[in-house]
Amino acid sequence: MHVLALPGRTGGDSVISTRNETKVPSPATATMRAAATWFLDQPTPPPHGSVQGFSQAFRSYLGQLSPWIEQITRTLAEDDVPAQVALTGVGKARRRLGEAERADLNGEMERVRRLARSVVALCDHYDALTGLTMCLACDTPIEGDDESLPYDYVSPSGGAAWSGRLHARCINIGRRPRH
Repeated sequence: MHVLALPGRTGGDSVISTRNETKVPSPATATMRAAATWFLDQPTPPPHGSVQGFSQAFRSYLGQLSPWIEQITRTLAEDDVPAQVALTGVGKARRRLGEAERADLNGEMERVRRLARSVVALCDHYDALTGLTMCLACDTPIEGDDESLPYDYVSPSGGAAWSGRLHARCINIGRRPRH
């Protein structure tokens, strides 16, 4: 087990350990995930100014998550598969950060959605690397004493699949699939 001091949301440090021990999630990742999933769930584009605001927030979140993940992966073996997958996600997020703003609202919405998907993905990688398990329905941590159930979803087309856990209290909560 490794212990890391990562920057917290208020400027202080959050101490987290990687794998094999209960962790206290950084409140920042819950906030990041909530904002990104809310944005992705919007059926119509919000006003252009709001899209710009989310763009700035997601850029900031990715700027925080990327070094956190890189710091964690440096403590793991070079051939650690989850670490390598997380680093691939960091690379993809950085490419998305390099995309130019779009002039039209629909184009800008799609660009910011890609940033939001990277935020959710990096939060997922961060959780996986630190051993945190999040409920797929409510996006809150599943603590050691919480009753939870496994969840598997396979697309009717046979393509996509999700696997994870749900709080027992969230089992009947519906949620649109992530984009």
